[in-house]
Amino acid sequence: MNSPAASAPKESLHDWLMSERPQSRRQASLGRAYGAWRTFARNRLAMLGLGIVLALVLVAIFANQLAPFSPYEGDLRTTRLLEPSSTHWLGTDDQGRDILSRIIHGSRVTLYVVALVAVLAAPIGLIVGTVAGYAGGWVDAALMRITDIFLAFPRLILALAFVAALGPGIENAVIAIAITSWPPYARIARAETLTIRQADYIAAVQLIGASPWRIVLRHIMPLCVSSVIVRVTLDMAGIILTAAGLGFLGLGAQPPMPEWGALIANGRLYVLDQWWVAAAPGAAIFLVSLAFNLLGDGLRDALDPKGVK
Repeated sequence: MNSPAASAPKESLHDWLMSERPQSRRQASLGRAYGAWRTFARNRLAMLGLGIVLALVLVAIFANQLAPFSPYEGDLRTTRLLEPSSTHWLGTDDQGRDILSRIIHGSRVTLYVVALVAVLAAPIGLIVGTVAGYAGGWVDAALMRITDIFLAFPRLILALAFVAALGPGIENAVIAIAITSWPPYARIARAETLTIRQADYIAAVQLIGASPWRIVLRHIMPLCVSSVIVRVTLDMAGIILTAAGLGFLGLGAQPPMPEWGALIANGRLYVLDQWWVAAAPGAAIFLVSLAFNLLGDGLRDALDPKGVK
């Protein structure tokens, strides 16, 4: 005769992750992540955005294998301004270079800019916002007034000013965009901190003698990360457009680097007769910007504690 323990059904992984009474911190963390993923996966548009972003990453990684031609070399005599065909799927530019190959390699530049701006701007905004929200007083007033100064200028105009001071180039463009991107993250982190610092567990940490920096870094900042991640993802489209705008004006990536904004600038002289020269990189910018917006909307719903089930 089977014992009651042997006849009891074995707990599934789903039930273990979704348990209302987790037995360890690891189980609780995995359960929250699993719940957020379930919420995210139910959003079809968010999954579409995630798929496009993952495809962009794969294209950037395997650009050398996927590009049918060299992105830097062309033949002015035989392949200049050819319309889309079975040989050149998106046509060629005024230098005889294959546009599809240049767009594929340009995805590396786009991801390079997006990744570096996120790595530089998000931590700055997170630190400024949490320190201002927790410290209060003159520290809060000073940091927020500096933030307001940056927010008073349109991002592209301010980026143009910094690039003009630093000089044209992709690295300087990244620095300029990062400098102009952190204020919204600081605002969000400060708003979150003003709510969190009143919690009972923050008071308990203060009573045991934790320093202000430890409280900010170990107890407040991790709780603000999800909101900042959502805002960073939603801002990716703006970052891409700002980088493309700098490239269009000749202040970003320099020739012959196949940056999408520079490709559009190169094709503006032929937009009426050879429309594909500017239309193809423009469509790439539109598609990737839309994907990041869809991804950001999905992450906003998934990382909202009230929305995770």
